[in-house]
Amino acid sequence: MSGDGKKSVLMVCLGNICRSPIAEAVFIDCLRKRGKEAEWHVDSSAIIGYHTGKGPDSRAMGALKKYGIKDYQHRARVTTPDDVRRFDYIFGMDDSNMSDLEELATEVPQPERRAQLLMLGKQDPRGKPEVPDPYYESGSAQFDEVLKQCVKCCDAFLDKVYQ
Repeated sequence: MSGDGKKSVLMVCLGNICRSPIAEAVFIDCLRKRGKEAEWHVDSSAIIGYHTGKGPDSRAMGALKKYGIKDYQHRARVTTPDDVRRFDYIFGMDDSNMSDLEELATEVPQPERRAQLLMLGKQDPRGKPEVPDPYYESGSAQFDEVLKQCVKCCDAFLDKVYQ
């Protein structure tokens, strides 16, 4: 984000209680493992405000804990045009998120747009392009799959950044 010299990334999904918090926590964990956490500002947000102020879905938190991430805290918020000005990278989870983010970016004059809008799933060339929404699935298995996909994608992205 401008001014502090840190790179910045924003993870975005529909409600900011499942995929984007998992992706945020995983990205931070990947940075920690590389000794690069101090070089980044990482956040997540929603396309819509259904869950504003709420914490992540309990199944998302369960998947993170199983993976060894026990210290993650977050409250859902909505993505704003200012995010397009402030963040270096904004990752959407699916085509619908990307369409909404591209529309949001049009609210910011071109010279003020800082963010590169990218789909997280496309960072892993061997993976699926979309990170599927596990919210309506029963049980936690799909959350575990989302976490695994996020690990692969975040690592692949950071490999590119630090090559």
